[in-house]
This record gives sequence, structure tokens and C-alpha cells, in this order.
Amino acid sequence: MTGDYSGLTQLGQPTRLPASPDEAVLERVPAPHRGLRYVVRFTAPEFTSLCPLTGQPDFAHLVIDYAPAEWIVESKSLKNYLASFRNHGAFHEACTLDIAQRLVSLLDPVWFRIGGYWYPRGGMPIDVFWQSGAPPEGVWIPPQEVQPYRGRG
Repeated sequence: MTGDYSGLTQLGQPTRLPASPDEAVLERVPAPHRGLRYVVRFTAPEFTSLCPLTGQPDFAHLVIDYAPAEWIVESKSLKNYLASFRNHGAFHEACTLDIAQRLVSLLDPVWFRIGGYWYPRGGMPIDVFWQSGAPPEGVWIPPQEVQPYRGRG
């Protein structure tokens, strides 16, 4: 490994699941190839949160894409952060955009995109999409290719 990873508090250490997104610590490490343009993708096909009114569980398939500048997110801290939503009450839009804003604030990437493909609540799926701007030229960005919810039909 190259680089200084001495500030990391979760990778390689036993950690407990944060009780809330506010309690979760997101960590970053230097991008290994600064100056090169590439895309990093994280997929969370079993993301869960709670309806803020009923307390019932909500489920989503999240796809996070970003083109790093100086930093990349440390993946264990991201996993713990996403898992911290399991007892967090918020609407689909809030969860999806809060995740995006927190990661953009931490990483200051060249480009960022999130797709929140939520399973039905009240018989209707609610999908939420956001990106920080136009994607950088010359970078291969595959489509997210998560199929919209179709039920059993």
C-alpha cells in the first residue's frame, strides 16, 4: 500500500454499526491516480431506511458513481454509513440526497451521480436521481441499468 492511511479509524478495526447517519463517520483516502479521470461505482442493492411517519421499513437499490479529484471514499466507512440508515426515518428523497450531499462534501469530486431505486411504498415506487453536473469528457460512465420496479408481471 502507498499513501498515509494512519488517520483511518475503521478499516482493519472492529467497528460497531452507527446508530444514525449523523453519528456515522465517513472517511477518505488520497486518490491513487490523481490527474487521471475515471469513475468509481458503489452499489448497495439492499439499502434500508424507515418511513418517518409509519416506522415501516423502506428498501432501495442505490448506485453511486463519482469521478475522484483528490480523494476517494474509504469503503468500510461508506458501508457503515449506509447501514446506519436502517433505523433512520426519512423520505426516499431525503435519504438519497442526504447521502449524495454528504459524499460530495467529503470528497469534492470532479463529478458525482446517485440513483436511488426505491421499492414501492403505498403501491408506487419512488426513484430519486441526482448528479452534480455534466460528466467529465472522455470518461467511460456505464449506465446504471437498474430495472424499474415492475411487480410480478
